[in-house]
Amino acid sequence: MPTPEPARDGLLLIDKPPGWTSHDVVAKARGLAGTRRVGHAGTLDPMATGVLVLGIGRATKLLTFLVGCAKSYAATIRLGATTVTDDAEGELTARTPVALAPGALAAAVAALTGDIEQVPSAVSAIKIDGQRAYARVRGGEAVALAARPVTISRFAVLAERAADLDGTPVLDIDVEVDVSSGTYVRALARDLGAALGVGGHLTALRRTHVGRFGLDQCAPLDDLVAGRATGRSLPVLGLDAAAHALAVRELSAAEARELTFGRRIPSAEPGRTEPVAALDPAGRLVAVLDESRPQARSRVVFVAANS
Repeated sequence: MPTPEPARDGLLLIDKPPGWTSHDVVAKARGLAGTRRVGHAGTLDPMATGVLVLGIGRATKLLTFLVGCAKSYAATIRLGATTVTDDAEGELTARTPVALAPGALAAAVAALTGDIEQVPSAVSAIKIDGQRAYARVRGGEAVALAARPVTISRFAVLAERAADLDGTPVLDIDVEVDVSSGTYVRALARDLGAALGVGGHLTALRRTHVGRFGLDQCAPLDDLVAGRATGRSLPVLGLDAAAHALAVRELSAAEARELTFGRRIPSAEPGRTEPVAALDPAGRLVAVLDESRPQARSRVVFVAANS
């Protein structure tokens, strides 16, 4: 069996299978890539599938910026039942027959669209005094997390299906949401059910986009494993792929040279707060810039001086 070459530095887009944690996928990718320097840009729960962005080698330095990208999901919410975890993996805690008044669902969805304050699920990965919230919950503690501002830029109901849960009439709704980083779709399902007075939880979740990285660019994990077994290279995107997820600045040759020497250059748009991918005339990612001040500084540089 041929031994594949170690993967180059860059981004690897995986369609995460169900039942795997994000850490499981990273561990597998380390073996496939032939390096320990692999990380991910945003956790997906084991039950969730879809876009998982991995960084390999120097691209791990990009992950802190990609984590902040907006994300899109396709999900199924069950109204009429609540669980400990706000999703289908948790113990059922209450059932309420669903018989919604006309327009009630649309009104509740509208109220949860836009800039809102969201209390994360108690079984989230948020740390409390150094320990993950989910670990405290599993240890029997009652966990109360503070609300945080998030943005739900789109919350679309695609379909509704009546269902029966052990004799209780419930309602399954298929939705698509576009959300800011840090939004918990499980919590959105919980809050929608609470607003309607019937409870709710998530039964399916698929991440369809991280920034502008979509499912059509992702490879199933099984395909990557099979390909490496036959000597194929991993379909790693170069560092310049960061331009698909971040704001972009095209540099002159002189500006690119200044950045490689660790010097500052004038900001193209002083005051903007988002990270900026700075590309040289050849399209190479030179650095990620902070342009919040008149002089832009490099948060990380990817091209060595004189290279």
